[in-house]
Amino acid sequence: MRLLLVADLHYTLRQLDWVASVAPDFDLVVIAGDVLDVSAAVPVDVQIVAVSAFLERLAETSRVVVCSGNHDLDGRDGNGEKAAGWVRQLGQRSSVVVDGSTIEVDGVLVTVCPWWDGPAGKEAVVAQLAADAARKMRPWVWVYHWPPDGSPVTWTGQRFYGDADLRSWITEHSPDMVLTGHVHEPPFKREGSWADRIGETWVFNAGRQIGPDPCHVIVDTEARSASWWSLAGDEHVSLDGEPPSLPRAV
Repeated sequence: MRLLLVADLHYTLRQLDWVASVAPDFDLVVIAGDVLDVSAAVPVDVQIVAVSAFLERLAETSRVVVCSGNHDLDGRDGNGEKAAGWVRQLGQRSSVVVDGSTIEVDGVLVTVCPWWDGPAGKEAVVAQLAADAARKMRPWVWVYHWPPDGSPVTWTGQRFYGDADLRSWITEHSPDMVLTGHVHEPPFKREGSWADRIGETWVFNAGRQIGPDPCHVIVDTEARSASWWSLAGDEHVSLDGEPPSLPRAV
């Protein structure tokens, strides 16, 4: 399987257009959260209409996976916790694969996790991961907006800014790969990175840049390779090798 990872597009229409232009070249297109931007001049409800239509069209050319990020929250769920209801609705009326879903693509199991805001949301993710772990299918890939704590893929240049719960779930289940976003800076910082490995699990965070093309990661599960592309250049790793040797939180 050949997959494209982008995240944190933040309603940058030129970058959405770029994704559409390359999507047919991939077996799976992953948008790992924050496709909207709550700080934009365009109202969020208008963004939702435009982005939903875009994603529905995109899903006609490639298999598309979207998980919610913190910028994608548009209301509260039945538990009173913030949620991206529009993302769930998109999954119900289209072929876009969204929060809470699990799919198989070319023999790869893909688990799509939502951005959670409280105990009920967290427990739903715990249950989702446990259910998929019971399937004992490999390779197993997670899509989750916030990368795990203590990793170079969370290094802002001043501190590690990651999700401690995700790190514990990685330790418990050892997925083959986790595709993330949220923290924009790591690939561009001297002690940060776009790639890391925790045990046997590869973690990728493409970062964010301005301009018409988003930072992106390309993973080829058959060639056992991953590449990062940005305005700063490109970097490559073998999935059978080692990630860059960088500092970690202790």
